[in-house]
Amino acid sequence: MARTLSERDATVLKKAAPECTELMCSGSGGPYRSILPPLANHYSTDARDFFARLERLDDDDLRYLVGLILDGSESLGCVPPDYIEVFLTFVDNRLGRDAALSILQHYDSADGCAP
Repeated sequence: MARTLSERDATVLKKAAPECTELMCSGSGGPYRSILPPLANHYSTDARDFFARLERLDDDDLRYLVGLILDGSESLGCVPPDYIEVFLTFVDNRLGRDAALSILQHYDSADGCAP
């Protein structure tokens, strides 16, 4: 589902990627429509860096992000599989196995890619 990032979305993205100054995808030229794809594809240098960036988020930010995933607002479609694995482990450790399994179900049914 394409969406316009809210102020809260931008705050979460910029907390994880402080170097993010614009909410525009350099590849497509369009606005970011999700938080995790640009974090994974534009700001993280590898899966270890992606994990370090996730650690910048507090539990409230993480619950917010999980809620977006579960309601279908946050795209997982173009997050690389190894980054999804990191994210699932991170969520499992911070919010519990049920949250991680729910995300995995959404990831398995994801189609398409939102910048």
